[in-house]
Amino acid sequence: MQRVSLRKVKAPVSYTQESEDILHFPLNGLLPEGHTLALNTNLGTLSQLFCDNDLPRLLSQQQFTTSEIYVLLPVLEAHPYYCAYETLLASYNHGKVTEANVARYRALLQEAQEEGVWDQEMRPVRNVLSRARLKLHSFGIDIISVHETGYMLKRMPTRRYVEAEEE
Repeated sequence: MQRVSLRKVKAPVSYTQESEDILHFPLNGLLPEGHTLALNTNLGTLSQLFCDNDLPRLLSQQQFTTSEIYVLLPVLEAHPYYCAYETLLASYNHGKVTEANVARYRALLQEAQEEGVWDQEMRPVRNVLSRARLKLHSFGIDIISVHETGYMLKRMPTRRYVEAEEE
């Protein structure tokens, strides 16, 4: 005789997603009025959504790797301000940003600056950020460097946005 388990069957993750799995970023000043970016952290998809006749519509979508999400998320969260280098490095290395991690990487970057190896410490982050930056172009958004400070989001000039769409 086969024994039947009475434990509750767990629904697939796609049916039980919690609200934290999809983060919304209206990015005022970067996207047209009524548009928002939705980042699905489980699937690694960033989608541009807008409402048309009270129905949500998908305008554009890009797939991001885990590493790209780790550097993209703090930049999105910092908008309209810049995201500091130490915050990016903490997120890249740990997947989340805590005050302790940021303080640790601030000290590490300061020491690297004094030793002349700052570029080597930031190179992996810059490489991943450049890939994420190219994917953001399809949304008409660019990631720019703020000299000796960090990175921030900026709207792409209309001509460059149209060229990115054609590629």
